[in-house]
Amino acid sequence: MSHSTLSSRERVRLALEHQETDRVPIAMVCAGIVPPARRALEAYLHRERGIGVDAYLDPLLDIRGVAPAYVGPPLAANTDIWGVRRAAVSYGEGSYDEIVGYPLADARTVGDLDAHRWPDPAWFDYTVLPARISAANAGAHACGERCLMASNGNLFETSWYMRGFETMFLDFVLRPDLAHAIMERVTRFYIAYFQRTLAAAAGQVDLVFTADDLAGQRGPLMSTTMWETFVKPYHVRLNAAIHEFGVKVIYHTDGAAMGFVGGLIDMGIDVLQALQFSADGMDPRALKEQFGDRLCFEGGVSVQTTLPFGTAEDVRAEVKELVSVLGRGGGYILGPSHAVQAGTPPENVMAMFDAARDFPPT
Repeated sequence: MSHSTLSSRERVRLALEHQETDRVPIAMVCAGIVPPARRALEAYLHRERGIGVDAYLDPLLDIRGVAPAYVGPPLAANTDIWGVRRAAVSYGEGSYDEIVGYPLADARTVGDLDAHRWPDPAWFDYTVLPARISAANAGAHACGERCLMASNGNLFETSWYMRGFETMFLDFVLRPDLAHAIMERVTRFYIAYFQRTLAAAAGQVDLVFTADDLAGQRGPLMSTTMWETFVKPYHVRLNAAIHEFGVKVIYHTDGAAMGFVGGLIDMGIDVLQALQFSADGMDPRALKEQFGDRLCFEGGVSVQTTLPFGTAEDVRAEVKELVSVLGRGGGYILGPSHAVQAGTPPENVMAMFDAARDFPPT
């Protein structure tokens, strides 16, 4: 089949039904290109192909995000709807926004939570979604109708962003009622938010992005028992609400997460995202062999090793390996494992996308 045989939406839908397509779907879910790397890629593409980044990526990326419009009360500077405050922390060429204010840091009882201003799903205007969906599909002559995704149901992360990372883990042990109360409020918000979003989207959204990092580079952040007690039940409810709309759940976790995959499937996810194969125990062949009949995958091209430090040929080889292994029989969407970092050679970024575009699925 030619590259233009399928629309982006058709290509992703077929892949998620474990069918091979004209080419592997390509996306940047929970990824992107940080500004210094994007500037380098922009210059390189202009020099090598006479086009910019947007013109290059637009016909390649099969998934695009859509969201309702925020119309709620004014937010303080650098503060999100949950009251979490961030500040830019430099890494040299650019910066990341890091948390500097945890609004629930001093809470000691469930009653203390009542003093916090919790976000309301009514703070969003969902009536704009049809127009935004049309805009996302406009001009998509090269890829046809898009596969559209709504975000961002990260229940545990949202909770600890408000509470503090270490404090939330202490709550799991010392104040479990408080931990559950925070998770409950966050979950109720996201269920209502996605129900309204998907209802307004009227069948045009195919994926909902959810997340909670469960592991670090060397191992899990918590025991499976702790996860099953404090995190999993809330995602079960959220996933069930999303599935009522016929929409699939794409779930992000970084790190050495192999020990959680069976539980994540039981929790109701459809696509495992990030695929940090440089983390301990993360192996694409094992993932496909053990879980590929019940689970799809997105990501995988290493932003820690191959993309920043390999050659363009190394990148092409990794792409071909991932497509051959994870894409066998469908079920794989290729992309970087996270944001493409500053200092990544632009020829490597281009090699990733070119190889994914050109390499056959088998």
